[in-house]
Amino acid sequence: MSSVIPVLLSGGSGTRLWPVSRKSFPKQFAPLTGDQSLFQASALRLSGPRYAPPLVLTNADFRFIVTEQLADAGITPAGILIEPAGRNTAPAILAAALHVARENPDALLLVAPSDHVVPDADAFGRAVEQGIAPALAGRIVTFGIEPTRPETGYGYLECEGAGGISPTPLRRFVEKPDAATAETMLKAGNFLWNAGIFLFTARSMIEAFRAHAPEFLAPVEAALDDATRDLGFLRLAPQPWQTLPDLSIDYAVMEKAANLSVVRFAEHWSDLGGWDAIWREAQSDRPAWRGVVADARSTAIDCDDVLLRSDDEDMEVVGIGLKNMMVVATRDAVLVADMDRAQDVRQAVTALKSRGARQAESFRRDHRPWGWFETLVMGERFQVKRIVVHPGAALSLQSHVHRAEHWIVVSGTARVTVDDKVSLVTENQSIYVPLGAVHRMENPGKVPMVLIEVQTGVYLGEDDIIRYDDVYARS
Repeated sequence: MSSVIPVLLSGGSGTRLWPVSRKSFPKQFAPLTGDQSLFQASALRLSGPRYAPPLVLTNADFRFIVTEQLADAGITPAGILIEPAGRNTAPAILAAALHVARENPDALLLVAPSDHVVPDADAFGRAVEQGIAPALAGRIVTFGIEPTRPETGYGYLECEGAGGISPTPLRRFVEKPDAATAETMLKAGNFLWNAGIFLFTARSMIEAFRAHAPEFLAPVEAALDDATRDLGFLRLAPQPWQTLPDLSIDYAVMEKAANLSVVRFAEHWSDLGGWDAIWREAQSDRPAWRGVVADARSTAIDCDDVLLRSDDEDMEVVGIGLKNMMVVATRDAVLVADMDRAQDVRQAVTALKSRGARQAESFRRDHRPWGWFETLVMGERFQVKRIVVHPGAALSLQSHVHRAEHWIVVSGTARVTVDDKVSLVTENQSIYVPLGAVHRMENPGKVPMVLIEVQTGVYLGEDDIIRYDDVYARS
């Protein structure tokens, strides 16, 4: 079998799963249905004898999350392309095709979102095998999911025939339908959910853009030509990329192309497109008693068809007499909504952004390439943080204009530079960093290093940093 190059798209924001998914750390990187993140599960599903190492497209904010999660999953990528700005899926997929075509224009690419749930990886692999022959023959193969209900939250694919796994010609794409239309399509038998997964040769996709969306070719080629290597990443050039339309691959190419085939996938699949999908996913093996899905920090009393979830170890969620409701709590936000309004959660994000609420896009915990930090207390002229630094990692050599810092090591050992002095600070020891001092913190040990940072000053924003040296090449 020809080796297939998985192309993982991992730049989305996942606003319908707020407050657990936010712009700073969206749903694909969160462990929503198990111990692994959706991104890790996707990468593992598309690994093994059938596949070549994956190519990942993401943005600059997520590049170190991507590398860390791939390393934790034991996967070495073929490459990680950094998009300068979000322009939907059409430019990203064309960039992947052009990038691969420079070495092998007849290489097979399997483009997949990195936030789907497909428990039976082998069954999906067999579906991919069904699509290889038509893809090598110049077809663009898309994968349609056998519908199990009249879903109004998905687009549909109308096939020439019903039943069977063999590739069949695609008749047309159908936009998200109303309930009556969805019911009619479900009964017809030749309509499938559009999974947004595509198999094709690099040459076929480039030719499809040339025929149906030629305005994308020159800017994407220029972005690749002027791309820069940054550590292990390939940064696409921002200037030509900014001129690209913001358009999905469906609108740009697929709805216009005549050489599309569909492979039917009848096993379990979910795009986890809302909290109602999380509720259904939790019952995919066995329906919950009275439809109650509650995690270890949640208690349901006389409830029916509810989702209760707490993502904070100190937050208990209790529901009494609730019906068809979802309640999701994090450390700094709580969502309470009717299950039928799951697709409207993004409106909450828009409303919070309009009044400048930090919770719209950011968490208290902020991920960095060296580890993470979270704000514990903030007040007038002071802030207390917990900082965790990975083994062997180092913060940048930096100084601050408006604040001084006091570091207390809780566990592990820190190597601390303050101006021209380097010290080892161990558990229960502390060190003071005066305002304006050039300083750096490193973890020379084999275990994570945890410390408490107390900041004092007139301004405590994250942009009060002057960097002199950074192993992660951040500006």
